[in-house]
Amino acid sequence: MVTTLARRHERVVAVDIDEVAIKQLVEYAADEGLDVIGQILDITDDTAVAVGVSDIESRVGPITALVNGAGVLRTGAAVEFSDADWARTFDVNVRAPFVLSREVARHMIPRRAGSVVTVASNAALVARKGMTAYAASKAAANAFTKSLGLELAEYGIRCNVVAPGSTDTPMLRAMLGDSSDAGLVAGSLGDYKPGIPLGRVAQPQHIADAVAFLLSDQAAHITMHTLVVDGGATLGV
Repeated sequence: MVTTLARRHERVVAVDIDEVAIKQLVEYAADEGLDVIGQILDITDDTAVAVGVSDIESRVGPITALVNGAGVLRTGAAVEFSDADWARTFDVNVRAPFVLSREVARHMIPRRAGSVVTVASNAALVARKGMTAYAASKAAANAFTKSLGLELAEYGIRCNVVAPGSTDTPMLRAMLGDSSDAGLVAGSLGDYKPGIPLGRVAQPQHIADAVAFLLSDQAAHITMHTLVVDGGATLGV
């Protein structure tokens, strides 16, 4: 996603709490001739986010767009789910978008311009066995972003959501283990889960392109919208 935006001639600041991951991303982008700046930041820490956003505005320039792309997935039956896993899921998937969006919006409002995109999940729209915390957190992020969009519309700031389905990422691979994509594509009658009508798992580029579109001038009259990118897995819900 970072490189997709950078290739569209955007100057991108990527933030992560993982110093090694940020360093690798910046080095890869540089090898591709892309302008990406890395910054270590705990996006669940109010104070750190306030300082970090102000620092970016001072060093790099006005923030014109925000992508809330961080996420964690903890699976398990609700009756066996730990308080710690529930709290961590909501900390990253809900609190972080709130804290980041709030701080960035404070800078965008006086300029009366900007765009926010939150990456949620199609799990926010339909019930999923073993994914109660994840689904609930993504539903909350989806609702938060739309409500934020209503509050910020008078300032010309657009807020939208991209809701991916199964996507070929390390998160998905960790969840699948040794299983193949075939089960995802076919669906599971026993779990009441539809398959993927388009017959394939999404690639990260599909999600990045959707985010880039919603940030672009092509989406200038789109706000408070959830763009589902799941190959039809939610059957148009």
